[in-house]
Amino acid sequence: MNFSWFENVDPAEIWQGTLDTLLMLGLSSLFTILIGLPLGIILFMTSKNQILQSPVVYTILSVVVNILRSVPFIILMILVMPLTKVLVGTTIEVRGSIPPLIIAAAPFFARLVETTLREIDKGVVEAARAMGASNWQIVRKVLLPESLPGLIASITITTVTLVSYTAMSGIIGGGGLGDLAIRYGYQRFMPDVMVVTVVILIILVQLLQTLGDRLVIRFSRK
Repeated sequence: MNFSWFENVDPAEIWQGTLDTLLMLGLSSLFTILIGLPLGIILFMTSKNQILQSPVVYTILSVVVNILRSVPFIILMILVMPLTKVLVGTTIEVRGSIPPLIIAAAPFFARLVETTLREIDKGVVEAARAMGASNWQIVRKVLLPESLPGLIASITITTVTLVSYTAMSGIIGGGGLGDLAIRYGYQRFMPDVMVVTVVILIILVQLLQTLGDRLVIRFSRK
């Protein structure tokens, strides 16, 4: 940066912060989907009038999901620090940010999955059951294909939310662009660093949203 108003911006640090943010986003999104998708399917299938209806199981899972969703992410990061330490050996930098990101996002995504599955025509599921399809076959060949555009939209929403979470993780030294914005932009009064990090995060969100929207259109049957 040759302009005087960007004199505090170190391209190497910005680049490393961007890579760290992308790493946190990629890993946390992957594990959020791996955990949240099955959890959302179970919530749907154990709810009232569904094929595995179980008020006890649904209530327990629903309460846990609601509790985790209701805790602000900043507070959640602090609450799960002991667990994070056990899982990854540290509570700071990129590794220390991933567990709380997953714990915060997985319940959120699970609820989106449940809502998406509820929009499927019940007649399609009943027809599959009438033909003797097993529960696993119903999930794999009916629920997931029928809800694919909605699931892609849910993944997009969750990933965009995770971008803001990765920025907030900088408060506890989580690394990435959020850490740079707080350490330099806020604590050391370097607004140019803050502006650059915010612009990069905005661009990242726009790219993710655009990609998600195009995938939804591509896989939509309408």
